[in-house]
Amino acid sequence: MTWTIEYRYKDVEQFVLMLPAGLSAKYFHLTDLMLEFGADLGMPHTKAMSDGLCELRVKGKEGIARVFYCTKVGKRIIMLHGFVKKTQKTPTKELRKAQQRLSEVKNEAQ
Repeated sequence: MTWTIEYRYKDVEQFVLMLPAGLSAKYFHLTDLMLEFGADLGMPHTKAMSDGLCELRVKGKEGIARVFYCTKVGKRIIMLHGFVKKTQKTPTKELRKAQQRLSEVKNEAQ
C-alpha cells in the first residue's frame, strides 16, 4: 500500500498552488518522495513538532515555506496549514492554526 496526501482545507491547497515556481517545484518533489517513502523524510526536509504535528520544510531561491501535516492510519498524510516563513522562529499564530486543525483531524472518526 502506498502513501496518499489529502488536502482537507481548501486554503492549504490554494497556498500550495500559489507558491512561486522554485518553491512549488521543491514542494512537489518533496511530496513525491513522501508518497514513495513515507511521511518522515528526516531533516532538513521534514521535522516532527509535537503531538503528531510535523512540518514539511521547503526552501528555494524565492524564500522559505512551511506546510504542517499529520499522518493517519492507512498511510494517509493530511496537509493542515501552510505559510511563507519570514522570521527565524515559527510564528505562534501559524503554529496555533496547525494545532487547531490537527485537533480537528484527531477528533474525527477514522
